[in-house]
Amino acid sequence: MPPSLHGRAALVTGGLTGQGFAIAQALAAAGANVAVGSYIGEGARLGDAAAYPERAQLENVQAALTALGVKVHAGHLDVRSSAIIDAFIADAEVMCGPIDILVNAAGTTAEQPVSGHSDALWDKIIDTNLTGAFRTTRSLLPKMMARGWGRVINIGSTAASVGWKDNPAYCASKSGLLGLTRCVALEGAPHGVTAVMISPTWVETELMRRNVAQVAEREGKGESLEAAMARIAGQNPQQRIIQPNEVAGLAVFLCSEAAKGITAENIQITGGALW
Repeated sequence: MPPSLHGRAALVTGGLTGQGFAIAQALAAAGANVAVGSYIGEGARLGDAAAYPERAQLENVQAALTALGVKVHAGHLDVRSSAIIDAFIADAEVMCGPIDILVNAAGTTAEQPVSGHSDALWDKIIDTNLTGAFRTTRSLLPKMMARGWGRVINIGSTAASVGWKDNPAYCASKSGLLGLTRCVALEGAPHGVTAVMISPTWVETELMRRNVAQVAEREGKGESLEAAMARIAGQNPQQRIIQPNEVAGLAVFLCSEAAKGITAENIQITGGALW
């Protein structure tokens, strides 16, 4: 039987698109109330590949999750701002109840060499992928420990371990996120709180498509996005690209009682790929 998360409430950052939305759907299907937030609009783009949703997408996500029979809070969330995070959590807990599951899925990258990163671009990627996860965890971890139960799931990448040419800020952020995950796990362990990083290879999302388009443009070979996606699929031992629902299924399991002994781990979903 699938895990039951009835009575739990989850916050998923980056929850309006891609892996975040897939995880939010899976948590809701398992019975958890869900709060989902992403940066809405293109205003903060600095040449990065993030998939910024528009307000119409927010309404669609709210409707899709509500249809699963749970309480839902959805809205704008900028994880680079502690004030915005705290306000979002306050509103979410009014609607959904105390947050005892945190999924840090907000993330971005940019296809640039080390020397191609401006200070602003470097800071944005680190601030979103790493410091943003720190901020949300800092806000919620004490309450989880006080209640004696909690789950923190950070969405990492194989890039945390093996590197990725022309993505230094992304790799640095995901390596740092693994260190943060393990520190949170050790702090929460005596109090019923686990922390795990899920590290997929390429996952078929809008972020991936935008990033692959940047790769194709940088390499200048005239390769179409479709051809580049097919080439990446062909390089995987399973001859395919990992899907968001695969990440979501693992996340739901990690939130279950069956996974309470799994903490401080970096679990990769790769289809056999080294990267």
